[in-house]
Amino acid sequence: MTEAVNKGASPAASSRPKRKQWNYRPELPLSVSPLFTLPWRPMEIIKWIVGAWFPISERLIVLALSLISWFFLHPSLERCKNFEFDWIAQIFLRNLGLLFLVAGGLHLYYYVFRLQGDEGRHDTRPLVKNSRQFTFNNQIHDNMFWSCASGVTVWTAYESLMMWAIANGYASTLNWSENPIWFVMLFLLLPAWESFYFYLVHRFLHWPPLYKIAHALHHRNNNVGPWSGLSMHPIEHILYLGTVLIHWVVAAHPLHIIFHLQYFTLTAATTHTGYSGIFINGKKRLALGTFHHQLHHRFYECNYGGLEVPFDQWFGSFHNGTEESHRQFLDRRKSF
Repeated sequence: MTEAVNKGASPAASSRPKRKQWNYRPELPLSVSPLFTLPWRPMEIIKWIVGAWFPISERLIVLALSLISWFFLHPSLERCKNFEFDWIAQIFLRNLGLLFLVAGGLHLYYYVFRLQGDEGRHDTRPLVKNSRQFTFNNQIHDNMFWSCASGVTVWTAYESLMMWAIANGYASTLNWSENPIWFVMLFLLLPAWESFYFYLVHRFLHWPPLYKIAHALHHRNNNVGPWSGLSMHPIEHILYLGTVLIHWVVAAHPLHIIFHLQYFTLTAATTHTGYSGIFINGKKRLALGTFHHQLHHRFYECNYGGLEVPFDQWFGSFHNGTEESHRQFLDRRKSF
């Protein structure tokens, strides 16, 4: 007789099949980047890099949005020499529009119009309504509020600071004409920097005092949707988007600044869709939400970083999605 029956549960209840832990899982085990695996296998590294960008990817889409932002929606650097309301407001409204385009568009696609049903959806539990756990008692409204009111504000503040610094010569500028190879390479390296920086900041945010006052807000989202990605406490936004301050040391063009910040903000929405990607005719056409990070939202004490720089694997917090890895995770958690 099971423990549940011993505690008074009915035999009928105990015989019911357990609910599936996941509705959809990608091919397992999850694999990390070959960039830091020895001995180096050049062809695998090239395949990883090309596959992360082409034929279509989050990175390529964000780069396209960054180019549009810089050439058509950005104030001139001359205007950025002094902090003034008009050009900062222009950046804020553009950033707000981009977030609604990406997070809002994905939310409509997946959760309002249900154009994909549950195909590729990791966790089919509904997003939460009528819960005091969330601001406005609603997960979606909570996520939208913190993403826009805090997230877009901090995003705009950092972007404005960097544009002011470049316009006044306080931060070094990298131009295509001077070094075209490094100009392109910087776009390729920023995702690796994101994985490195995100792991360090994320582990810090799981320090109990900081978790309680800041990161717990993001972890209200045990199950995630597109608006969950940038739903953070202002303290977390300041730490998370502080990534761009690296360009006080590493020279960059304004386009790199825009891409850097849009990569951190817009892919927060795409990686929290709750779905593995956009499926058409049963085939994944665009990879989006990462099961790797979905595991973190479900179990908290694993997968703090990304797959590009495998810190979790190095420091023993990697969950590769398999049953064996989950048993190892549970054993580790018992020792915490």
